[in-house]
Amino acid sequence: YFFDFPHARALTRRPFFSQTGLSLGGIALGSLLARDGFGASAKSTYAAKPLAVRPPPFRARAKSVIYLHMSGAPPSLDLFDYKPRLNELHMQPCPESLIQGQKFAFIKGVPNMLGSPHKFARHGQSGAWFSELIPNMAGVADDLCIVKSMWTDQFNHAPAELFLFTGAPRAGAAAMGSWITYGLGGENQDLPGFVVLLSGGTDPTGGKSTWGSGFLPGVYQGVQCRTSGEPILYASDPPGMSRETRRRSLDALRKLNEAEAKLYGDPETVTRIEQYELAYRMQITVPEVFDISREPQYIRDMYGAKPGEGGFANNCLLARRLVEQGVRFVQLFDWGWDMHGTGKENDLVTGLPKKCNDVDRASAALIQDLKQRGLLEDTLVVWGGEFGRTPMNEARNGSTFLGRDHHPNCFTLWMAGGGIKPGNVHGETDEFGYNIVRDKVSVRDLQATILHLMGIDAHRFSFPFQGLNQRLIGPTEEAKVASALLA
Repeated sequence: YFFDFPHARALTRRPFFSQTGLSLGGIALGSLLARDGFGASAKSTYAAKPLAVRPPPFRARAKSVIYLHMSGAPPSLDLFDYKPRLNELHMQPCPESLIQGQKFAFIKGVPNMLGSPHKFARHGQSGAWFSELIPNMAGVADDLCIVKSMWTDQFNHAPAELFLFTGAPRAGAAAMGSWITYGLGGENQDLPGFVVLLSGGTDPTGGKSTWGSGFLPGVYQGVQCRTSGEPILYASDPPGMSRETRRRSLDALRKLNEAEAKLYGDPETVTRIEQYELAYRMQITVPEVFDISREPQYIRDMYGAKPGEGGFANNCLLARRLVEQGVRFVQLFDWGWDMHGTGKENDLVTGLPKKCNDVDRASAALIQDLKQRGLLEDTLVVWGGEFGRTPMNEARNGSTFLGRDHHPNCFTLWMAGGGIKPGNVHGETDEFGYNIVRDKVSVRDLQATILHLMGIDAHRFSFPFQGLNQRLIGPTEEAKVASALLA
């Protein structure tokens, strides 16, 4: 008696339901994609060529995104949101009306109000306020749209970062870069559509889930690259293997994976094929793109970049090189902005100036460089953190260093290029910088606005998973495009 194991495996409960669900999901997804302008055949455009360029449903204002995330939440009150009244009340007890019924991550009892130890001045035609800590960003004020009325419903770092980038405060959802690459593909088939660059010495608090593909096929997850040493670990051939040998081994592996995919219909098998092929192509393209020594010295000096070293400046220059080569979404994470004031390294007097010195020059240079190359109009740049900081001094365990606790009610970020209105200051907080008094913009609104600028309707753009049409903006209809930010 001959036992047909592959046939039996195909009829077991798990493969049966996964294949059935995939078939029904494929039909539904194909219908949605055809309706929304992504093409009539999900199988041909998403499975066979997952990174193929796909036209957006409506006119896009941007072709690519560079998101500069300051992990740890920079204090807006010491950078962009000038509050003279807060300085007047410096080290006086906080009004009870501000803290009544409120919960904080670390503040206990009645804290003292905390004015900024840094000077502010107006810059640009908009008269936007900038701290003395970020003079280079102040120099490009007329290119920026400063949003002072951001808010979130998360006040711990990991959930807030996950919520910002995946639309859910816990791991498992798809990152913004994954969504955009899934919807639009990549313009350069020899590079990933979604690249991640880290600085600050460690991952963001939200971890690698902040650039994971979640329930989307794995080919859309962010590819973490390094700015020093080998750009992508384990992508190079091992010693003794020639490129011709690698090609023959991949061809053989591809035939096996294609047979597996045809038999069981698992989209992750197709993803595996594409990832192997992309890695093979990247062996040639990545070393060239990541070699910033090819840049003129004056460009490297503009950013403060140094070949062979890691850091935020090198990452910003690489971000420009990547979008110039057709990468769809470049995500920079710079860790170390959690200014609680528990010690010298994270206080407002010593720690904050150091972090600003790390990023100010390169952030402004990125805007200037994109602009002089004609890339800024097609590239959306976002700079900010995951939530705000309190106008009160934290003074955890009696610390004498100055610092601010977590605060979800309001924070500031800026955007530039890619259809954004330049020289614009949007929103306003109260005299203490504690609550928003005008033109609120939620995290959901930000997500919807970014997708809108890329030519995607956030409310109709979804992926079927666990019986729901999953979306970056979540299941409710609260997200709105912040039209006042658009040019």
